[in-house]
Amino acid sequence: MDFSTLRTPIYICEEERLERNLQLLDRVQRDSGAKIILALKGFAMWSTFDLVGKYLHGCTASGLHEALLAREKMNKEVHTYSPAFKEEDIDEIARISNDIVFNSPAQFHQYALHVKRINPAITCSLRVNPECSSSPVDLYNPCALYSRLGTTKANFDESILPHLDGLNFHALCEQDADALEAVVEAFEEKFGSYIDGLKYVNFGGGHHITREGYDVERLIRIIREFKARHNDITVYLEPGEAVGWQTGYLVAQVLDIIDNDMKLAILDTSAEAHMPDTLAMPYRAMVRGSSEAGAKAYTYRFGGNTCLAGDIMGDYSFDEPLHVGDRVIFEDQIHYTFVKNTTFNGIRLPSLGILRQDGSLHVVREFGYEDYKNRLS
Repeated sequence: MDFSTLRTPIYICEEERLERNLQLLDRVQRDSGAKIILALKGFAMWSTFDLVGKYLHGCTASGLHEALLAREKMNKEVHTYSPAFKEEDIDEIARISNDIVFNSPAQFHQYALHVKRINPAITCSLRVNPECSSSPVDLYNPCALYSRLGTTKANFDESILPHLDGLNFHALCEQDADALEAVVEAFEEKFGSYIDGLKYVNFGGGHHITREGYDVERLIRIIREFKARHNDITVYLEPGEAVGWQTGYLVAQVLDIIDNDMKLAILDTSAEAHMPDTLAMPYRAMVRGSSEAGAKAYTYRFGGNTCLAGDIMGDYSFDEPLHVGDRVIFEDQIHYTFVKNTTFNGIRLPSLGILRQDGSLHVVREFGYEDYKNRLS
């Protein structure tokens, strides 16, 4: 592709890489007997949902709007969870969801029978906290001390059992199957007496299944053995990042290069607005053709085009000097990026594009002033 002709910034999802991930996830489904649904919080490029829906069983949503998107754009299974549901949303959520996941026994008591009256086919489940996690960052650790996510064993209310269809846990963040194995052991130790007789258990997300080196066979074994221990119960996984992992990039443009004891390249994108996990996680996004600072002849600090002093992507070195107008390609920027974008400082949102398997680029959406204005009043 001739990146110099692109209007930047733009996210580009490569359809071939996306399908490769989906095929691997489908093999996990076939070999383990699990059902995999897409977590929209990590990947919500609905223009790819025809392809995603060929392989996965549906979507997991984090509230009404994601549930509406799942029903409208994929129309397969819709599982809806929220740390706390609002009364004004619950009826519509019940109508469009196949499963609703409550975060606490109190909300289960408040809404479970109500949603089943609205939608007799809906299943109702409870998210539990197995109090076991090796998540590398507390910001993304659902089982951290004082976590609000999920019900601990000490707070489990057995009076919900007659109406309980499933249990959910989510304890991982970009982790391998060995971490899952430890969590499953803790989950069974605390909640195992409630499993038999349920319709399903959801192992949550955070499984880095499509990452090179992930132990796929161990994951399959964990699921198969769990199902064998519990009367072939249905098991769900709900990855988001594993669907979009390494499926595309963000293309930006160098707008200016200034010098303040080092070369500073200002881009038409933003870490704060367009790559938020690079600041929150934090991590250093890879840039195509670059290396660590000082490793190559020409080093630059990349900064965003906002007024936030800390809007910095990092320091990168290149074999050749950069020039105004050059394109910069941030790798692996399809998951947990545009789903979290903001119009902070009025900066334009990056366009969304799909590189089709025949080599053509389809620019699905471009953004402008109206998108900024309509979020304000």
